[in-house]
Amino acid sequence: MSHIKSSLMPFDVENLRRRSSNDLEHSGDPEQHPHVPRRQSQTDWLCVGPHHPELGAVETPSPDASAHYFCHFTPKCFLTVPRGGQGTSRSSLSRCGEESWHESTTKTTIRAENEVEAQREANNYKFGFRKWKGNVTEKPIEDRSDIIKGLYSDLSIVKPQEGPVVTFGNIVYVILFGWWISLIYFIICPVMFLTIFGAPYGKLCFKMAWYFIWPFGKSIEKAGDVVKRSVAKPPKCEVIPEERASDNSKDRVSDKDSRPLLMSSPIPIEIPVPEPPARKTSKHWCRVSTCVWLLLGYPVLAVVHSLACVLSWLLVFTIPVAKMNARTLTIVLLMAPEDIQIHRLEKTIECETRVILCCYQAFNVYYYKYTVQGINIFALNMLPLVLFTLIIGYTDREHNVCSAEAKFATAIASIIPLSYYIGMGIASISAQSNFAVGAVVNATFGSITEMTFYITALLQGHNAKTKCYEEVVKSALTGTLLGCILFVPGICMIIGGIKHQEQRFNSRSAGVSSALLFISVGGVFAPTLFSKTFGNLMCESCTSIPGNASVAFICKHCHYDTSSADPQLILSHIEPLVYTISVLLPSAYLIGLIFTLKTHSHIYDIHISDGQGGHAHGAGHHVVHWSRWRALGVLIVSTILMACCADLSTENIEPILTHSRISQYFIGVTVLAMVPELPEIVNGIQFALQNNISLSLEVGSCIAVQVCMIQIPLLVLFNAFYDVGFVLVFSDIHLWASIFSVILVNYIFMDGKCDYFQGTALVVVYLILLALYFFAPSPRSC
Repeated sequence: MSHIKSSLMPFDVENLRRRSSNDLEHSGDPEQHPHVPRRQSQTDWLCVGPHHPELGAVETPSPDASAHYFCHFTPKCFLTVPRGGQGTSRSSLSRCGEESWHESTTKTTIRAENEVEAQREANNYKFGFRKWKGNVTEKPIEDRSDIIKGLYSDLSIVKPQEGPVVTFGNIVYVILFGWWISLIYFIICPVMFLTIFGAPYGKLCFKMAWYFIWPFGKSIEKAGDVVKRSVAKPPKCEVIPEERASDNSKDRVSDKDSRPLLMSSPIPIEIPVPEPPARKTSKHWCRVSTCVWLLLGYPVLAVVHSLACVLSWLLVFTIPVAKMNARTLTIVLLMAPEDIQIHRLEKTIECETRVILCCYQAFNVYYYKYTVQGINIFALNMLPLVLFTLIIGYTDREHNVCSAEAKFATAIASIIPLSYYIGMGIASISAQSNFAVGAVVNATFGSITEMTFYITALLQGHNAKTKCYEEVVKSALTGTLLGCILFVPGICMIIGGIKHQEQRFNSRSAGVSSALLFISVGGVFAPTLFSKTFGNLMCESCTSIPGNASVAFICKHCHYDTSSADPQLILSHIEPLVYTISVLLPSAYLIGLIFTLKTHSHIYDIHISDGQGGHAHGAGHHVVHWSRWRALGVLIVSTILMACCADLSTENIEPILTHSRISQYFIGVTVLAMVPELPEIVNGIQFALQNNISLSLEVGSCIAVQVCMIQIPLLVLFNAFYDVGFVLVFSDIHLWASIFSVILVNYIFMDGKCDYFQGTALVVVYLILLALYFFAPSPRSC
């Protein structure tokens, strides 16, 4: 095949398809060439051109470059196109259709903006690394969509109005903010008139009162300082293809000839704009009216606008209201009153105008994507909750201000943002470091959220001389295992399946996680099976009738007891078994790391390209949100705060355990197990929405494997050095629920594809198990 440039017109694509078909026909029987499958239909094949809408432009090597192959995979098949002047005459075609799906899904092409993002994406597919969806580098605002650009607007540009201004969100603004802000202005207005000197500001307050009752579709401008910039639009253009010189040159297309004669992209046109007249320095700061305004009016309005700004910012979706109040407080109210003009915008405006303030909507559902220095807005807004929890928890020991239940709720909720910061810190360090540093950071801080709570709970139970806290820890361990193998993949399958109907994943990588789950559950619950086999059956409330042997001997509350009946069983048999398993499980985890990251890394075979279709490592300059040292500092601080919140939660959980009618099993498997994993659940859902269900499933599997193979052995190691009475023997309800869940998940993952029905099945089973825990009686030690 002759050399083909990367700029292909539509008829070139058709010619390439026709020539590929001819090459296939002349190559003989497809069975003689197992690497070239039989073509099924013309529409099943896709040739990716340079301007493919999903993959972007592809770099074209020089004609004298050595021949190489560049593949882009589509959900159905892929076409390999040889490049370079020394290419072969036959197109290498992959196996297409349902039978070869698993073959094509072993390779995944991911786009990344720069090498740091490429490293983060690659780490997501590495076994044992924490999965992270958000970017760790700053993406240029010009490269984002119009919706995201609108989120970061400073409300100073008037654009052509799209849609009505009377919306549900704007009406809610009037109810929540507009009426009382306007009322304050109406109250200050006569006060300023009574001072006589402040009359100009009284007029300003009157205008601002009417503005804030309904600010939408209005603009605040400075008098005599409005410059309109027209938007020049090029005329409509059509692409005119070049004519062929001869039939022999049909297959050769040059860059020069294949370009359209008229470009359809906007053409920059410079329009002369008259320079505004020179401004004179404002003298209003020297007026008596300004002094009166700064003493009587502005302080009150500063409090009002600050309150509205904080409230609307905390509500997240009303951030435009926060921006509007902040801009009013810092700019509008400090200007000369005669310079402020309020106009109603025309609906037929066709130009962009920069003004002081202009707002079209008070509510935007897309603000859940808003970030500040890479930090999600929800995690940022929950930081005050962490500070409130620490201050109240350590100063109000007698529960005079808040009850113990309220302190427990705030402490558990504070774990959510701290878990987010730990996850972002791990992702930032791993993306900017080599594999060894990333592996160490993930192994050190990956389970720090759960371990801090487990250890503080065991210490609290040891100091209180009760085994109830140990049962709560075991319930939390089991709840994390059940939630990560049932609820997390189930909810991701449901949400992803509703959007994408059917999703496929790499069954080989899922098989590795499934095998490790089997090993984990078998190892963790081996001491439990051992104790039930060799332990003594203890019964309570036994009744019988003396002298009447025909009446059965009735006993209630029977259970296997390995402590009071035969304490030597634990010391001589169960403890050595537990220590042996605690060594074997991390060893299996290490072997899994070597298998997936070294010897069989082709299972994941990830190709990462930049936004232009080339290799990501050649991308341009990038700005990292958190440097390595800053990320490390955030990790250390978040870990310390996490330990404090865990200590407060275990300290204030006692009233809930002793006086609550809800089973302690249920509290452990739900609140204590799943709340710290909420950031991971959100990451999994975001992966599923982007049709990347493989990472969604890996999120849950990775956590479940780490619970069994890292966290439990660490608890055993902690108990060996500081005896808190932790024995790796679980209740029957934990044993059978975990075994059943692992078997079910392995059955679901068998075929390498999923839909919302399979996700519903997993979630329903999880809810059934929760109902089982909810109605279960409390543990005997509680």
